[in-house]
Amino acid sequence: MDATHPFAARMSGNAVRACEAAGVPLLVLRRPGWSPGAGDDWRRVPSLAAAAADLPGERVFLTTGRTGLAAFTGDDRRRFVVRSVDPPGPPMPPRTTIVLARGPFTVADETALMREHRIDVLVTKDSGGAMTAAKLTAARDLGVPVVLVDRPPVPAGVPVAATVEDAAAWLVHAG
Repeated sequence: MDATHPFAARMSGNAVRACEAAGVPLLVLRRPGWSPGAGDDWRRVPSLAAAAADLPGERVFLTTGRTGLAAFTGDDRRRFVVRSVDPPGPPMPPRTTIVLARGPFTVADETALMREHRIDVLVTKDSGGAMTAAKLTAARDLGVPVVLVDRPPVPAGVPVAATVEDAAAWLVHAG
């Protein structure tokens, strides 16, 4: 079973190759991605590079992880607020403020951070789940557009379960 982060494409690819080599079936467990609601201003893009190429706004809140900052390094016009659990290394956008913090975050936390830094666009990956969704609610409440990076596709032909219960049912039938 591949229960990695939705953006762990390399690990998922390794799981596919290992299962093929061993002749065992593979199931991907992926929580559903986020869906926009009333009042959301979302722009879906296929990659971080696409997000960087067409950013609205001047003050960008990047919650894409510390390893994806290279896509934004050529932008010396905007100010970036990068939140990360661990300090990011180079390359980074030239005008960057680092906020070291570990979630989960509340809507109040996210709203305060966005107001403090006068954020006018949020860039995030569609990791789904409730633990990191507060930033999307805060963005909606503040009228901040969201650039949402789509997940890499699940490897072709690999079944997907959205819940642990669905995965357990698949295991019963696969065994």
